[in-house]
Amino acid sequence: MASFLIIDDHPLFREALGNAVRLALPEARILEAMSIEDALEILSGEQGIDLALLDLSLPDATGFSGFLRLRETYPRLPVAIVSSEEDQHVVREALALGAAGYLPKSTSKRELAQSIEGVLSGSVSVPRDFVATPQRRKAETSKALEVKLRELTPQQIRVLDLLRRGYPNRQIAQELQLAESTVKAHITEILRKLGLFSRNKAIIEIGKMDLPDPRNRPYARADRGRPQ
Repeated sequence: MASFLIIDDHPLFREALGNAVRLALPEARILEAMSIEDALEILSGEQGIDLALLDLSLPDATGFSGFLRLRETYPRLPVAIVSSEEDQHVVREALALGAAGYLPKSTSKRELAQSIEGVLSGSVSVPRDFVATPQRRKAETSKALEVKLRELTPQQIRVLDLLRRGYPNRQIAQELQLAESTVKAHITEILRKLGLFSRNKAIIEIGKMDLPDPRNRPYARADRGRPQ
């Protein structure tokens, strides 16, 4: 019997998604969560969840932060994103981060069921009109970012590392013993140096790259006197 975890804060869509799962697998066991915290609590006591179906818009998550928290805590759990956001850039970013699939909420129940069956069989489900980014362009982007990463101070590297793991500003501040306003200032400067327009873009682009080790670099003036 396959087990699913549906993570969505809208009860009507949880019900609709559950119906799609049952259409694909009538005997499926379905668990539900309204937030990332709820999902993590369920996963801590459940073994053998075959697939999590995650909405990007949750009370305790923005952008891909919830997805990244799930991947950080349960790296072997397949997570497919089910979202009303159908922008191709968002789909590409989700797949680049390792999503098992991207299922638009506008998809019919039967199509959702077919997509879920495909993901369980090992396929990566994407919207019909999805067009992948050419590999050459990806390689060029990664190489340019590797150069720009060298401009970051050690403290900015620490902030970026936690950022790409899905930590919100408050948790980054706690981890690094910084004021939350200082974290916000660091993130603004990180985005400027990397030439990225949002923290979500930074999460995507930096997600699979190796960051410089801040211990092997001299501290920049901006880091001196701050908690390390």
